[in-house]
Amino acid sequence: MIEILNREFVYLWYYFSVQFEQIFQYWVLGIVLGSIISVFGKEKTHQLFGALQEHTLGVFGVIPASMIGIASPLCMYGTIPIAASFSQKGVRDDWLGAFMMSSILLNPQLLIYSAALGTHAFVIRIVSSFLCGITAGLFIRLFYTHKSESFFHFSGLSESINCDVDPNPLLRLFKNIWRNIKATGPYFFAGIALSAAFQHYIPADFVAMVFGNNEAFGVLMAATIGVPLYVCGGGTIPLLQSFLQNGMSMGSATAFMITGPATKITNLGAIKIVLGTKQFCLYLLFTLAFAFIAGILVDAFQ
Repeated sequence: MIEILNREFVYLWYYFSVQFEQIFQYWVLGIVLGSIISVFGKEKTHQLFGALQEHTLGVFGVIPASMIGIASPLCMYGTIPIAASFSQKGVRDDWLGAFMMSSILLNPQLLIYSAALGTHAFVIRIVSSFLCGITAGLFIRLFYTHKSESFFHFSGLSESINCDVDPNPLLRLFKNIWRNIKATGPYFFAGIALSAAFQHYIPADFVAMVFGNNEAFGVLMAATIGVPLYVCGGGTIPLLQSFLQNGMSMGSATAFMITGPATKITNLGAIKIVLGTKQFCLYLLFTLAFAFIAGILVDAFQ
């Protein structure tokens, strides 16, 4: 029995160490660059979004709004008070929708983590998040701008407390890096451990059968499992890399990368704060539909 357990441990440690060597540098780089952007570029990013209302962009305002959402380093609980302040200043709901949707799906730190998946997946993640933000903004404009009620309910919300207040810029940066390590580290190592177990115990043929051979079914399955499996972006990168190496189609990966962060429990809790029941259900339906369609299109044209 001890011999069997020892052999299993050796196998798991091998898969863990290989995955760790492949991804660790991206995790470190993501934390450092993400913290630099958060400490020194956060205000500039949000000032840029606030300045959009000074231009008569109309429907085209969803394009820069979605881009700025991706560049925003804040988590969703930090983004919502910012969006509330923008709303009070007169920024349109469709622009806010584009900003918040793309901000949910991607941020500078997760963007760097995603480079570990390869150039193809990296580009697709950026493009799909960008287009999802634009599409969300367009839907809000189409179905809600003509109504008397607002799509969002920001009443009573104000800007969140800024944790980066140390007068020494280097100390601010180091504190931010340490907060990021504490927040993402456990999930990162848990993700690698889960990926190692997956590679050892799940045959590659099974992954190819579920997520690769039958494209529509695989995309639907990936969109579905993205809901319970996604806890932290950094933690799911090792798992997603393992899926792709074992035969998952890029379309299925795309669906997973959309539904995962959009339905992460903490993001859902934050979104529910500013959406009524009807809008919240529409948000979930929109996310799943966009993920499925995006996944099908990626598999069809890659």
